[in-house]
Amino acid sequence: MPADPTAVARESPGEADADQSDLADDRAQDRAQDRAQDRAGDGGEAEVLAAERAYLSEARAALRRMREHARSLSADVAADWVSRQYLESLLDQRVAALADRPDTPLFFGRMDACEGRGDDLPATIYVGRRHVHDGDEGRPLVLDWRAPVARAFYRAGPADPMGWRRRRRFGFQGGELTAYEDEPLDGRALGPSAILTREIERPRTGPMRDIVATIQPDQDEIVRADLPATVCVQGAPGTGKTAVGLHRAAYLLFAHRKRLGRSGVLIVGPNRAFLAYISAVLPALGEIHVEQATVDDLLGAPTADEPADVAALKGDARMAEVLRRALWRQVRKPEEGLVYTRGASRFRLPDYEVREIAASLRGTARYANGRAAFAQRLAHRILVLMEQRGEAPDDRVQDQVARSRPVKRLVDQVWPKVTAEQVLHRLLSDADLLRAAAKGLLSEDEQAALLWAKPYRSHRSAKWTAADRALLDELNDLIERTPTFGHLVVDEAQDLSAMQLRALGRRCAGGSATVLGDLAQGTTAWSASSWEEVLRHLGRDGQVAELTLGFRVPGPVLDYAARLLPHIAPGLAAPRSLRAGAGALTVRRAPDLAEAVVAQARRSLDREGSVGLIAPDGMAADLAGALAAAGVPHGLLGPDADQAHRLLVVPATLAKGLEYDHVIVAEPARIAAAEPRGLARLYVALTRAVTSLTVLHREPLPAELGGVPSA
Repeated sequence: MPADPTAVARESPGEADADQSDLADDRAQDRAQDRAQDRAGDGGEAEVLAAERAYLSEARAALRRMREHARSLSADVAADWVSRQYLESLLDQRVAALADRPDTPLFFGRMDACEGRGDDLPATIYVGRRHVHDGDEGRPLVLDWRAPVARAFYRAGPADPMGWRRRRRFGFQGGELTAYEDEPLDGRALGPSAILTREIERPRTGPMRDIVATIQPDQDEIVRADLPATVCVQGAPGTGKTAVGLHRAAYLLFAHRKRLGRSGVLIVGPNRAFLAYISAVLPALGEIHVEQATVDDLLGAPTADEPADVAALKGDARMAEVLRRALWRQVRKPEEGLVYTRGASRFRLPDYEVREIAASLRGTARYANGRAAFAQRLAHRILVLMEQRGEAPDDRVQDQVARSRPVKRLVDQVWPKVTAEQVLHRLLSDADLLRAAAKGLLSEDEQAALLWAKPYRSHRSAKWTAADRALLDELNDLIERTPTFGHLVVDEAQDLSAMQLRALGRRCAGGSATVLGDLAQGTTAWSASSWEEVLRHLGRDGQVAELTLGFRVPGPVLDYAARLLPHIAPGLAAPRSLRAGAGALTVRRAPDLAEAVVAQARRSLDREGSVGLIAPDGMAADLAGALAAAGVPHGLLGPDADQAHRLLVVPATLAKGLEYDHVIVAEPARIAAAEPRGLARLYVALTRAVTSLTVLHREPLPAELGGVPSA
């Protein structure tokens, strides 16, 4: 949060809710003098609020006119049917983007310039989620938060006011403006912002919200990093790293619309539940054409499981070279030459010349391109022989030769057409091929671990694991080039193997990336130990930024979870929270766990906001059954589950990236014991709470949590 905001919310009676009114009342006496100074040039509080509401009405009227103008435009000016369809689509998108959502503030901030600043910028600007201008004069009424001049709303401060004298924040209830507060940029420190604090702490249900009104200076620096830069964000729980990554995508689409409109932006999340949770953020910012996918969506869903140690070995970066060698061993040494007949003439290429052509191409291009080039090189040598005999063949003749039966037969013998599945099936089934491909890279024990104990009859019947899918993607790229995006946002990147990271790196080979995660939340067998390692496997040079100041998770909750850090990520600094959160943490032993969960769920539902019951995967269905038997409305979170319920039962393995106002963690010892990196999984579960965390346990708590606070 800013170090020096004023924190007095100015409201009209009865129009802001009680909590916001209490925040203002608590600080009113201490700041009466400062408030009087701030409003001296504007008139009384009621007059200022009335003027701001009038401006809001004017801006909404202008937005309606903009939308009506967009509706009046016709695509009939297009020269042909295809162009007309394209133009109609663009106009429809423009009309949709100009919709005024009645429950969403049109602007959330205002900046007033210093006198005599000496530039062409307006003396006052309003900052919102979209640009709004006066249709008649073209006068900007609201500036898009991504515009360069709007940067001052997030960055200006007493040390560098950037030419502005005051920042004004607005409080809204629904779409109605109910309050405002001023922050002088002259160095006066008047305490934390009531409106900013309330917006950050506001209870939530449903999908994740945007944070355009609350972006902090260190977050804004990441958001506005230029397109060529790859940025890696190490973010402790509650620091807003996911929101920062999404807002960077929105910013880049605004700043580089033409380029990214062609090449696209891809968001990669850990699971479908996570993507559903973040799905509303970019559309709320006006960006609706952004692809979202999980790693399984990109590489293919696994159809089999395997031991964690084998999965970790397959995810090792050394496998890239093993696969490359295995693929190029499919190219065989020519055993005969080529004879091509044209009319009464026969043209011969000796076997040694065929070997030289194959050797010159082997490994210099992708496998499929090399195969095509091999056929063309053979055909070209035949054309040279034709010319030597006095003929004058052209390119069409070369293509005919390349497609002829003798050439195709020889190419199939020397450079057979293969699929990734065929190559990987052979590699994991054939000890000799694996030994040759892994020589000097993998030990004999590692090779033995990779070989299938019971090989599948063919690649068509094989069952592929998640690690296998990354190997297949590597092979597919060695055979044919993978399509790329202009920008890639990868969340929870610490959980990806080296081979999965290579797969994602290929998808932004010509662009850049935003890499998000927390090393302390690594829960897979191949979790990364450093961000430099992650960037290396992505094939990107990038800067690493660290967010350690939490805005969402209360201090007692974060401190309690941080007891696990020395055991799961000893190199990381303990995160800090800006929220005192008195009474936010309760740890209680429960002889009857199901009964305690039901009772606590009822108490949590009596409070405002969403509720998440995080349980060991093996207990989630049983606890959901106990809630159902007790008549407590809820949902059970799954990959494609509806997240609209206020109370969701969340299997621990799906909790990453989600957050709830009130969290109940059931039986933490079982979460910790369920997998090799179970303590990291528990750390994730304990840090999902925005307002309160209740830990219920029947079994003893993990020793790593230390002493237990009193209930």
